Amino acid sequence: MSKKHIVFDIVGTVISYETFFAALEERIGSQLLSHNIPPRLFAWTWMEAADLESHHSHTSGRPKLFKNIFAPLLYRYLAMAGIPNPHTFISSEDVEYIVSAYSSRLTARPGIVECFRRLREAGFTIWALTSGDAERVKEYLGRNEIPLDEENFIACEDIGKMKPAPEVYCYVRERLEDAEEMWFAACHMWDAAAAKHNGFKAAWCSEWEKLPVPEVFGEMDVVADSLEALADGIIEASR
Repeated sequence: MSKKHIVFDIVGTVISYETFFAALEERIGSQLLSHNIPPRLFAWTWMEAADLESHHSHTSGRPKLFKNIFAPLLYRYLAMAGIPNPHTFISSEDVEYIVSAYSSRLTARPGIVECFRRLREAGFTIWALTSGDAERVKEYLGRNEIPLDEENFIACEDIGKMKPAPEVYCYVRERLEDAEEMWFAACHMWDAAAAKHNGFKAAWCSEWEKLPVPEVFGEMDVVADSLEALADGIIEASR
């Protein structure tokens, strides 16, 4: 086995959120705009806040999967955005359509297959690490024909901790005990920064979060504006 390993975050990095954003804009975009609420900003708020609530539930000892709380929390965030009657603002059919876009129709981020190809050609073994529920995330990978060995898929639910807990990255490091190089790649800066703090070299792609904000997260080993460029930067840095 190769002595060079790279671990990828999946949802948001390998898999794009764009299908979810497009579904929300399609179904309730004009309604949100009539209340001066930017649809994509609302979609981001709903998704990020629901993810935070899921994380809080795991930390509190009463874990709730993201997929089980995503739809119910929608109405809270509509109310917080200023919608006076959130349960009548959107139909149950529209909720189902938008939520299913996230849960079952997300697509690969452009460039990821080529990114993986270049890294493998350079001698890297590719791993996946996800805080998402394993079955759903594996379906994303399979449906988008993203090549990844089953034994190289690591789910936080099997570790008993969620990212960015240090124990998660330490567990992965132990799995890679023979490694001469260990990299972690993500489009989420908080994830890449946590991995770097816990012994990995870190690579961050700006496709999702746009700005690195080093004052908050520190410096990464590689920063790039596309996944193909990220692969090239990692390969160059590992020479």
